[in-house]
Amino acid sequence: MLARKRNSLLTWLLEPFIPRRGQGHQPDFLLLASVGILLILGLFFLSSASSTAAFYKYGDSYFYVKQQLTHGLLFGLIIFYIAVRIDYQFYRKIAPVFLILSFILLSLVLITNLSNDYGTARSWIVFGSYSFQPSELVKLLFILFLAAWFERLGQRIKYFSSGTLPFLIILGILSFLIAWQPDIGTLLIIVLVALVMYWLAGASWRHLGAILALGAILFTILIKTAPYRLNRLVAWLNPNIDPEGIGWQIKQSIIAVGSGGWLGLGLGSSRQKSYLPQPANDSIFSIIAEEMGFIFCLFFIALFVFLVYRGFKIARNAPDVLAKLTALGISSWLAIQVLINIGGMLQVMPLTGVPLSFISLGGSNLVVTLAAVGIMTNISKFSSYEA
Repeated sequence: MLARKRNSLLTWLLEPFIPRRGQGHQPDFLLLASVGILLILGLFFLSSASSTAAFYKYGDSYFYVKQQLTHGLLFGLIIFYIAVRIDYQFYRKIAPVFLILSFILLSLVLITNLSNDYGTARSWIVFGSYSFQPSELVKLLFILFLAAWFERLGQRIKYFSSGTLPFLIILGILSFLIAWQPDIGTLLIIVLVALVMYWLAGASWRHLGAILALGAILFTILIKTAPYRLNRLVAWLNPNIDPEGIGWQIKQSIIAVGSGGWLGLGLGSSRQKSYLPQPANDSIFSIIAEEMGFIFCLFFIALFVFLVYRGFKIARNAPDVLAKLTALGISSWLAIQVLINIGGMLQVMPLTGVPLSFISLGGSNLVVTLAAVGIMTNISKFSSYEA
């Protein structure tokens, strides 16, 4: 009896890695090519943006590049390969676990002594020399949970008691845990992606409008209850009000972008990386614009647009609702995060401190993003084939 149970558990664990007989085709190679180009460019840009800070702090200009390779890219590619191999339908079986795990991870940051803070946010768990940002993983876990849950709800998502109310409760608890850290940039991404998925799953327009109105009120309260958030908004509206204080990052970012001109100063020739806060993280796009210029930035942004386009194409051709909503959620997440990061650097929207996907220094973000691309690649193998 015990041996039979052990064999059943082993079969269940290995099942997602066993290819479906007679199904599947080659993955979306255009999606993979765009990701590969972004990863290669990211290492070059990170090397340039981080060299001064790395040499000053560690005596090694390539310290942060090596850290990105060992803590982010190498592990991320392993996770990517595993995600490509796992049949996406397996996530339907364990979707509730993803929600529970999200709550646990966010709670660990707040109630244990493993957490650490960087700047104003206490959003990291530290194990010796390694650190991990749970909210990055929660982005992906929550997308997988919502996709499976919305598929199961079907048309019941239109009703308040079975769809809207439970969605509000779950999103509210998750938002509270992230806002408590506080990490408003991540909170904004998760809420926006959840609302996009909720809408695309067939939610009532009336309910969606009410949620947006409630969200706007709560977001206003969040801004007014923390001076640094209000300062960011003020600096966005008028950076000249305090150019050496709250407006410093935006002013330096605009100087960097403007200095690049059409063709840029050349890779490694940035002057503003010595003045911009977080030049290898939040501000890396400004360094790219300064060194590579306007024309290259158009190509660079077009790469992200193409990546998101391939994601939406995979969703459109997806074989079932779970695959469709998962691909839509991941694609929306990538689009929103890139838009928020680049928009903040160009003063199109307030600074929120989110990384630029595939480019910014940060192992947690890179690993989770590659895992998400791996899941979308697996979906593409079962989507109706269309170049």
